Amino acid sequence: MISLGLESTAHSFSIGIITEKGKVLANVTDMYKPPQGWGIEPMKAAQHHKKVAKEVLKKALKEARLQLKDIDIVSFSQGPGLAPCLHVGLNLAKELALKYNKPLMGVYHLIAHIEIGKLFTKTKDPIVTFTSGANTQILGFTEGRYRCFGETMDIGIGNALDKFGRETGMEFPAGPRIENLAKGGSYLELPYVVKGMDLSFSGIITDALQKFKKGEKLEDLCFSLQETLFAMLTEVTERALAHTGKSEVLLTGGVAANSRLQDMLRIMCRERKAKFAAVPREFAGDCGANIAWTGILACKSGRKPLNPAKADILPRQRTDEVEVAWL
Repeated sequence: MISLGLESTAHSFSIGIITEKGKVLANVTDMYKPPQGWGIEPMKAAQHHKKVAKEVLKKALKEARLQLKDIDIVSFSQGPGLAPCLHVGLNLAKELALKYNKPLMGVYHLIAHIEIGKLFTKTKDPIVTFTSGANTQILGFTEGRYRCFGETMDIGIGNALDKFGRETGMEFPAGPRIENLAKGGSYLELPYVVKGMDLSFSGIITDALQKFKKGEKLEDLCFSLQETLFAMLTEVTERALAHTGKSEVLLTGGVAANSRLQDMLRIMCRERKAKFAAVPREFAGDCGANIAWTGILACKSGRKPLNPAKADILPRQRTDEVEVAWL
């Protein structure tokens, strides 16, 4: 079985092709980058996706050395995400499914981040530290769903870092630049906001920006942001690990590529005698391979394909609302 997956939830339009054995045949991404100082504008991102969609498809098929007739199922990111962007992926997926008579599978893209991570790290039943732009959740699977043990109460950690970067003159995405600057910084005290098992990032960013305007060094603020935000994530992850009795932690989502966050979680897991794993950098962010793989899992579990004429997006669906039939 070969699945073609379309990812279009936010800034990236991506198409991946993967086999049921987990071999990635193609993973082609074209990212919309807003003007410096601006966040993602959903309509402009959608226009970008629509413009590049056919070329990305062409490149993915060429990379995989396949034709569309060789594809067994078409999978697309159904949500959550920016509705205008999601519609671009939906429309192309419907077009391909109808034209080539292929099953159409809708994929919840946060779960796709988890499943691609489990595929490549060989983790079985981890606590998942999910860190992306719009979402930050600590998850664990039980009774048919990924249950949420803690989450952000305002913005996702990726968006928090991008907001800081945007206000301090960095290009989008800001995470890699912040990580690099942090290597030359020293600690400045910032608010630490963990409430029960939930986290809050927006006030910390506000405080850091106020310090920047007062003349604090950017390197020190980048270092301090990473130390503070990542320590919060590590604390809540450790609590979830202790509560559930699980013995693995999987770090996934776009911010999973940050080496300092990996180090903190790795140290915590070593102290608790738990296995730590991070999704490979290539698949940390939004990409089509994640969607394609999860489409295969859903199809093989017996989930019925969507009717292309009735298929729609689910931009506000939560992780813990999705039945996971393959586990």
